[in-house]
Amino acid sequence: MAVSLPVVAIVGRPNVGKSSLLNCLVGRRIAIVDAVAGVTRDRISAPVPVGDGWLELLDTGGFGVEDRDDLTGHIAEQIETAMAEAAAILFVVDARDGITPLDRAVAAKLRRQDRPVLLVANKVDRPEQEAELGELTALGFGEALPVSAMHRLGTRPLLEAVAERIGPPGERPPAPAMKLAIVGRRNVGKSTFINALAGADRVIVSEVPGTTRDSVDVRIEMEGRTLLAIDTAGLRKRSKLADDIEYYGRHRALRSIRRADAVLTMMDATEPVGRVDKRLVGYVSDLFKPAVLVVNKWDLAAGRAREAEYGPYLTRALPEVAYAPIVLTSATEGTGVREAVATAGDLIEQARRRVPTSELNEVVQAVTARHAPRSKRSTRPPRIYYAAQVATTPPTLALTVNDVKAFDPSYRRYLLNQLRARLPFGEVPIRLLFRGRSGRSRPGARKPARPR
Repeated sequence: MAVSLPVVAIVGRPNVGKSSLLNCLVGRRIAIVDAVAGVTRDRISAPVPVGDGWLELLDTGGFGVEDRDDLTGHIAEQIETAMAEAAAILFVVDARDGITPLDRAVAAKLRRQDRPVLLVANKVDRPEQEAELGELTALGFGEALPVSAMHRLGTRPLLEAVAERIGPPGERPPAPAMKLAIVGRRNVGKSTFINALAGADRVIVSEVPGTTRDSVDVRIEMEGRTLLAIDTAGLRKRSKLADDIEYYGRHRALRSIRRADAVLTMMDATEPVGRVDKRLVGYVSDLFKPAVLVVNKWDLAAGRAREAEYGPYLTRALPEVAYAPIVLTSATEGTGVREAVATAGDLIEQARRRVPTSELNEVVQAVTARHAPRSKRSTRPPRIYYAAQVATTPPTLALTVNDVKAFDPSYRRYLLNQLRARLPFGEVPIRLLFRGRSGRSRPGARKPARPR
């Protein structure tokens, strides 16, 4: 069942510390903070505890920012949507700058809102600065609440004031049934995919590459379950990163992969698989994350590519995830979107399964009987004594052997492929561990000296 939280929007001109305030109140880094004006474009949200309940805090782009990619209108629409959803608004100003003409313009706009507006003076780092805040009352919202987002000062009185104005807070939101990171190169359609899934313009969509700068968490209700979809910045070669904003966007995208239950790796059907695609898939594979290969813009490529040929092409181009399922989508038309999410849910269930030890050992015996391990580097024939599943997500299989070094990479790959084919882990990564039998030293190993 969906849990509706009262929304509190953070607004103000660029560079007054709105994103820093969001991070401060949430208690972790969610939004990118940079000295460059206009970093935030989309609505970035996070639940925050207040009193005996919870609220949803929304960070927004700066009022009046001149976006370098001509997205000023899109950013303004996101701010308007945030204010329309809000039960209360935090109007943030920079205490060190006093009142600027743009602050006055924002105040004039906010006075037309039919909801409570709290004036927040950020960057009040010293007690003596509070005496200089009197002039801010000219903005028409009473006395400013002093805070320092950087030093985490004044946050408790601020949250108490918010609680008084929003009425009863909401219940703690349930943990999402699954967290999906949507990743890929720039301009492959990640934000369009998110909006199609959410059924609303939740994130900015533009033909300009690199529109999304931060990782944006979007909670979506699907079939009675809560899904957390994470939109991420589009990736490109590190040598081509234009500035610190792109660097942080890339860093957040990779972090989103690490915290996700599964990854939707998006590719553009109208373009060949490139180096960035391969590196991204390799990163996902190294983390043993279940992955769906989402081939977007299929409606534009259907005349040039055939479905029967595309699967083998991706297998050749991305052999490290040859086991991953492929879903063809058109985010602009909404086709294949829910199928991709359902497939990711199936993979998460696969990754959580456990195989009884007896069944696992029967499979290992059958695999080794078909093709026994051999080693030119060991004086003893390689032997697997027994196997056990020691963890899930990812499925982790530990093989106790007589000599770990005797199992070369080619035989390990053979084992992995055969185990995947015979166990209920056909479409997810498996971590395979080789362990020497405890209490037995390797041939030629020196015995530890006794303490004197």
